[in-house]
Amino acid sequence: MTGRIVLFGYGNPSRGDDALGPMLLERAETWLAGQPNLTVEPVADFQLQIEHVIDLQDRDLALFLDADMTCRSPFSLTRVLPDRDACFTTHELSPGAVLQVYREVMGHEPPPAYVLGVRGERFELGEPLSAEASKHLDAAWDFLQHVLLNDTHLMLEEQVS
Repeated sequence: MTGRIVLFGYGNPSRGDDALGPMLLERAETWLAGQPNLTVEPVADFQLQIEHVIDLQDRDLALFLDADMTCRSPFSLTRVLPDRDACFTTHELSPGAVLQVYREVMGHEPPPAYVLGVRGERFELGEPLSAEASKHLDAAWDFLQHVLLNDTHLMLEEQVS
């Protein structure tokens, strides 16, 4: 992939499978250290916030990596568009709300964006990653590597659920 990509890995590592987003991003960061030809910016946080608009500047693609207890197993890929949703005015934003803030602040459209939702089962405080979520993480990682190494935008459009 020749484009400039931002990866947002978010979730709470102390809440069981909610750690899937940060864990997937962690794998990507380690792997990216050996991929000097890829222009990928990893961004980790507990939740998405208005400040993440800055991370979208000058990007060709945004991928939001998150745990999802409603998606099909092992993961789903969903195109996300700018959206003023219910959490638009709080300190925590959805991916669509981050894109909407970008549109309003920057005065132009954000980069194409997708959510890579990894199926999680258990989100209780203090729980470890579940065995099923660990398998889903492996499958999502294989997919993410493929995305980063190939013509991502066309491939992603073909994969969207």
